[in-house]
Amino acid sequence: MIRTLIADDEPLITAGIRTVLESAGDIEVVAVAGDGREAVRAAHRHRVDVALLDIAMPVLDGLAAAAELTGPRVVLLTAFGDEANVRRAVRQGVAGFVLKTCAPDELIRAVRAAHAGHAYLSPAVARQVLDMAAPGAGERERDAAGRLAALTAREADVLALVAQGLSNAEVARHVHMTEASVKTYVSRILAKLNCANRVQAALLLRDAQAPG
Repeated sequence: MIRTLIADDEPLITAGIRTVLESAGDIEVVAVAGDGREAVRAAHRHRVDVALLDIAMPVLDGLAAAAELTGPRVVLLTAFGDEANVRRAVRQGVAGFVLKTCAPDELIRAVRAAHAGHAYLSPAVARQVLDMAAPGAGERERDAAGRLAALTAREADVLALVAQGLSNAEVARHVHMTEASVKTYVSRILAKLNCANRVQAALLLRDAQAPG
């Protein structure tokens, strides 16, 4: 079972999320919280695997709470149009993002992906984040291209597929490798690029490919 914490200051939303997650069969909601400080305490007390945090919470917001959580994987709940916080959280190494208006099965996928050690971006959130590269950001593009130059051709192929949101198993089928080999490649790519997770690596690739 995936031990999960839900933190949101709106009880109706918390109740709805709990119902969705517990319908999955492999997810157990072991704690709920109404603010970020309470979430941090509850996560440590209940030894949760995944913390699902609303970005906008009183006392301590979701981003600040995520920074204090060293054990659980963090998935942030965000509202459409909150690009600045999403980008900041990606750089911070948060495991995933979903919109508060997402479909129930997407919420379940995000929690499962985070628990498995993968980064998850809701497609709608991904569009927000990946469209944030401003025209004329030449320095960022050059930096990204320089870092990507350290990859071998095979690693670059794997990264391109990862950036499309494919799982290790899906990448393995595309490049005719074992899933274990892909996992090794992904770890090596993240280390070479100095990225905390797959989302950061995908953003780096996007920066390098942005029109100059």
